[in-house]
Amino acid sequence: MSSSETISQQISLFRSLIQSRRFDDGTLRILESVLITRDVKSLLELRQILRDFIRRESVSVIRNLTNSSVDHKLIILDFFVRAFAIIGDSESCLALRYEELALRELHSVGYQQLHVSYAEWFTFAEHAIENRFYAIARKACEKALECLPISDMLKTKDSEGLYEDMEVIEKVKRLKDIATVRASSQSVQAQAVNYLKRKVAKHDKVSTLVVKEKRLSASILFRNGIKKHNTRKLQELQRL
Repeated sequence: MSSSETISQQISLFRSLIQSRRFDDGTLRILESVLITRDVKSLLELRQILRDFIRRESVSVIRNLTNSSVDHKLIILDFFVRAFAIIGDSESCLALRYEELALRELHSVGYQQLHVSYAEWFTFAEHAIENRFYAIARKACEKALECLPISDMLKTKDSEGLYEDMEVIEKVKRLKDIATVRASSQSVQAQAVNYLKRKVAKHDKVSTLVVKEKRLSASILFRNGIKKHNTRKLQELQRL
């Protein structure tokens, strides 16, 4: 059996496992095996095919989780986070990771094991900045700061422990400032790009009108020249 046939079988197997709702480590191992190829072009094509498929399936599956338990929802979200990480879809991976953390935070009041730590929010913020999702990184920094209430620190920590925690807070704030500045810069850049696009479009429109006018003027001059030439010929013939 050729390697292409083997890959096709693995893709078919992975698809069937997803469609039969097998969200476990075995399914992820199949996904990893599909992506083992030395051909860069084939790898890029495979990633694109698998990304589109997993995105469609994840949307369909998550929509049907309304009445599911929190534990089941978290298992599904974690599975797709890992699947998107394997195929290199950072955007989808971070989006679902944020959903996972937010869901845990929402239900952590009655279930301490679901509590989201400062470190988890901070790590997520770092990954979001690395992938240029600055707005969501800033939000994650705010969540991280909420996990570190200063009033409790002042009551329960000694001077050394308090100093360490204040250092942590400053680190989060610095990361938030970076995310804020870059998000603002990204917005300005987007506005600049849109402005330039409008200017180019306007310039192209004006250029087209100028070209048309030049063509029209040239055409009129050409026709007038032909008329004058024919008139002179006619006058010469009349004199003869």
